[in-house]
Amino acid sequence: MDLSVTDHLLTTTRSVRKRLDLERPVDPAVVQECLEIAIQAPSGSNRQGYHFMVVTDAEKRRQVASYYAQSYQVYYQEVQSRRKVWKAGDPRGERADQVLDSATYLADVLHRVPVFIIPCIQGRMQDPSPAAQAGFYGSILPAAWSLMLALRSRGLGAAWTTLHLAYEREVAAVLGIPDSITQAALLPVAYYTGDDFRPAKRIPAAERTYWDEWGRVAK
Repeated sequence: MDLSVTDHLLTTTRSVRKRLDLERPVDPAVVQECLEIAIQAPSGSNRQGYHFMVVTDAEKRRQVASYYAQSYQVYYQEVQSRRKVWKAGDPRGERADQVLDSATYLADVLHRVPVFIIPCIQGRMQDPSPAAQAGFYGSILPAAWSLMLALRSRGLGAAWTTLHLAYEREVAAVLGIPDSITQAALLPVAYYTGDDFRPAKRIPAAERTYWDEWGRVAK
């Protein structure tokens, strides 16, 4: 395995917003190919309860985007409050304006993104325990992330979003999703503009990695 290629894919798969090509059509066959790759991700007890809602119809995209926009207004205020606690030098604070600007742009143009993919999982969460939640969502989120990687490797960008889930039932009604199905995210998908992405500035993993006891970092 060529680690340079693998590592480049893993470190440059960004949430793409402003660089989504809103005009270029996406071949459904490419989307399906990426989904076939994504389902190789781990599935709890091998239940394979995954489902994927692909939305290309313009009117349905408009309706879903409308619910997303309503949720975004609440999110925007929350982010503004959260920014006050970040200290100088924190990479999250350094890019806060750019991220918020990018997120606002996506909310404004979401209806124009050619493809939405909503990863779903069979069932509804009844047990609030950490073990139950981890097992439930752990059977769909790995596939959703693999999907983003597969899309990226084919020149397609996506953004991991969950804001529409504040209106999950309303979106389900628009798309005919049964009550027995849980939506996990919404990925706006399009070809990306430009040549490539680069690794983002993050809090180093070594600062958040503890060995044998919480708070004990490697020497």
